[in-house]
Amino acid sequence: MNMTERLSEQTAAAVEALVRACRGFPVAVEVFPSAVAEPRRVAVLLPGGGLNARANFATARDRSLVEFLAEHGYLPIGVTPREDAADARDASEAAAWGLAAHRTDVEQVLTAIVEHLGLPQDLLGHSAGAALALDLAAQPGCAAERVLVLDTTGPYDPRTEPERSARASALCDEFQQRLAAGELLLDPGLKAAFAATDGSPQARERLTHALTRTSELPGPANWIYHRGHSAGGESLDLDVWARAMAALGSGMQPVALLRDLAALWGGRDEVYRIDWSAIRAEVVWLNGGSGRGDHDLAARLIRAGGARVDYRVVPGFGHGDMVWAPQAVNAVWPLLLADQ
Repeated sequence: MNMTERLSEQTAAAVEALVRACRGFPVAVEVFPSAVAEPRRVAVLLPGGGLNARANFATARDRSLVEFLAEHGYLPIGVTPREDAADARDASEAAAWGLAAHRTDVEQVLTAIVEHLGLPQDLLGHSAGAALALDLAAQPGCAAERVLVLDTTGPYDPRTEPERSARASALCDEFQQRLAAGELLLDPGLKAAFAATDGSPQARERLTHALTRTSELPGPANWIYHRGHSAGGESLDLDVWARAMAALGSGMQPVALLRDLAALWGGRDEVYRIDWSAIRAEVVWLNGGSGRGDHDLAARLIRAGGARVDYRVVPGFGHGDMVWAPQAVNAVWPLLLADQ
């Protein structure tokens, strides 16, 4: 279906003007099909690290999160970060692709949405994209009315979680050292792992282990998962994961972005800071019990600043399950809706 098939003539013209305005931006902007002629809201979709908007939000066994949102009156607009199109052989600019650069990129899109559509905005992010959504909402004049967070990590509480806080701080230093040594992009390996699989039972077993036991595997940040990318069982559809990985561009993550995220986790304000108390939008924060788990300091700080916060941990869901598990359509996504 063409994205303008169901839209009213006026809204379709506004969408086409928005798409033209976003050409030349360092990010890729994709307007997904609408299920209604007159959408009530815009959902700005911010993907996780190494992902793009289509892989993260428009891939599913049955209904995708994009389709779910469209059915509930949203016009979904995906914003894919610049690293999706990066070439690892020529990525000298990636040293500057930290969280602030990602925020500036998306702010251009948000300004264009206000100018051309004028609809209420919700920011919906997964993983690193959720941290980006919260950072955007903390900026003066942010137009977003709601921030919808899927499985991300804020600062660990140094009083009750000193080991995690210290480990995140050390990770921030490690990523800074990697940057200084010229390592600008990090490949998490998932795209290559799925591309190389031969579909045999042994290969599928290896992938299942990597996705369900991520926290046990080597990798600088794998320890942040309480269990893994997936809780396994019926939640894990390897074919959906394969389609998502096949939709990626580079699949790379900027080390500068990882450094800034680790700084947030470890409370390293001198490296990167979000003013949690400055967020005025309503926040719905849903973490997976087997994914990023229950670490609510940021939610408490946002609430203390006066914003409305609905913070929940959904048991039985891993990190990627929040967007790709078939059960998410009933157990997770309805919690994002304004009338819930």
